[in-house]
Amino acid sequence: MDAKTDSRNTKSAPVLLRGQDGVVATLTLNRPQARNSLSEALLGALSTAFTDIAHDRSIRAVVLAGSGPAFCAGHDLKELTGRRSDTDHGRAYFTKIMTLCSTMMQQIVNLPQPVIAAVHGPASAAGCQLVASCDLAVASTSAKFATPGVDIGLFCSTPMVALSRNVSRKHAMEMLLTGDMISAADAARIGLVNRVVKANHERKAALALARQIASKSAHTVKIGKEGFYRQAEMPLAEAYRYVSQIMVENLLSADAEEGICAFIEKRDPIWQDR
Repeated sequence: MDAKTDSRNTKSAPVLLRGQDGVVATLTLNRPQARNSLSEALLGALSTAFTDIAHDRSIRAVVLAGSGPAFCAGHDLKELTGRRSDTDHGRAYFTKIMTLCSTMMQQIVNLPQPVIAAVHGPASAAGCQLVASCDLAVASTSAKFATPGVDIGLFCSTPMVALSRNVSRKHAMEMLLTGDMISAADAARIGLVNRVVKANHERKAALALARQIASKSAHTVKIGKEGFYRQAEMPLAEAYRYVSQIMVENLLSADAEEGICAFIEKRDPIWQDR
């Protein structure tokens, strides 16, 4: 399916469904017939949604889910293969798609609100990358995970970035080099997902987790999420200098003053989100 066809299909069936459950936004990948593969249209829709959410103060957390039998099968290989007939054999288009995908994955990391994946079925290649890019992940017992590009001569190099930042090097390399599908239980064991719940309960569990986080100060969560990812890439001494500065600024914020006073006075805090 090429991008034009996919775009036409969105008129009757949007490739991305967006809803809101109170202060929690829900995004649902909606290409079930293509196992929610990341077409150009779906990547664009996700990018637009994350841009909108980043500026929406009414949203305090995001749940990302999928429709149909799979969570996400990775890139749309039919769409990519269709561009091999281009004069450059697809180089420009492949570059465009990889850049679009990488940018969207980074939007998740840079989003002020936490993003929680609710994984109900297989998540492979860039689909596994999508789960790894989310801040948290809740998986159904029916979920499975793989980076199987090596099986078709296309190493999962871009998924490797997010995967290797979630699990240990040897676990990441085993997934990348074998292409084997792992269970939800194994994904939890190696740190790819946070929780495993009964089939068809993953979205409910993800929403409950999102609501719990949404009850905190949005300002504090934003500071914490940004600081977490930035310090993780720093040497130890630099990381401590950086987070010490963050702690000072955080202590001076209105919500820290309110939260500490509420703790001392044994009452619930009233957040101002600043």
